[in-house]
Amino acid sequence: MSAEENIPVFPDLTIQDIFNCQISSWYPKFSNISMKTTIIRPLPAAFREYLQADGVFPPIGSNDSEDGQEPDGDIENSSGSDESPLNNTFSFPDLDKTIRTVIEDYGAVFPKLNWSSPKDAQWILSTSEFLRCSSPADVYLSLKASDFIHHDLDPTSAFEGIRDPNPVYDLELALRKWYHFDRSREMRCFVRDGTLIGICQRDAVYYDFLFSSSMPETIMQTIQTFWERDIRDQYGSTSSYVVDVLLTRDFKRLHIVDFNPFIAKTDPLLFTYDELRTIFIASRESPFAPVVRIIDNPAHPYANVNAPRYQHNMVPLDALALSHGRNRADFANALAEAVKGANSASA
Repeated sequence: MSAEENIPVFPDLTIQDIFNCQISSWYPKFSNISMKTTIIRPLPAAFREYLQADGVFPPIGSNDSEDGQEPDGDIENSSGSDESPLNNTFSFPDLDKTIRTVIEDYGAVFPKLNWSSPKDAQWILSTSEFLRCSSPADVYLSLKASDFIHHDLDPTSAFEGIRDPNPVYDLELALRKWYHFDRSREMRCFVRDGTLIGICQRDAVYYDFLFSSSMPETIMQTIQTFWERDIRDQYGSTSSYVVDVLLTRDFKRLHIVDFNPFIAKTDPLLFTYDELRTIFIASRESPFAPVVRIIDNPAHPYANVNAPRYQHNMVPLDALALSHGRNRADFANALAEAVKGANSASA
């Protein structure tokens, strides 16, 4: 068996590699080249319990209602089980205050836990602007309605495949300044054993301007120069990871969006991990340049032409109908009643 055949598809990561991708680990190093972020920790002891509780509801006191009155906190859990309390008793006044202060400073925020953001929970918010949260209730509801963030609540999921059997970590809430940015300029970059091996567009949509004769080379040169100068040594010169970046409009600079572990559950997008292994083997020969992949025509097999993002996590149509004409609190009550009625009918 050749030495190349002994190279596994995935690098052998440690628990520290996972912790390095936690936002509180990397943001302080790269705050000058990333979007403004406030990391809140420690969180209230009951915050994890709130996120894991049945139902979708805001904690008491978190709504910024126009009349200054809080909505009815008597929101039933969606499971209909007698084992969980029927009343919403969760309240985080100190955390509410901190979130309001950050929102006042940033204008609006995009929430995130240690590693994951609630990208699948846009449906719960009253705005069409993607995950734009302008109140504590928005922050809580986006997290509560998300399937994605449960990855961060369960150590066996967060550290899946890592040998250390008992990782210890505290839950943290990151509030990132909300910006509207052009997703066509967001790129995912793959780094293995300290070598930048692959770059591809993050949004699976065909953009004709990305396929101009010079654009792939421009993207590669900008990202490689930036990575070598500002990321490689600061992050760890022999590390393996996946980093998402946002190129500026002139494609001459970029901002860091996020880091992810180089593991199977991180989406390779326009690559496969077998292909990335092959590219990594080729990178040992000189000269080598990172492979750049973009969607080069509307019929590309990876092109997402009409399907909405995270469609498999979207709210059912009957729940959408329930939300019509209701505020968040009324919708939560109506949804709980509908679930309770369905459960009673099927009993």
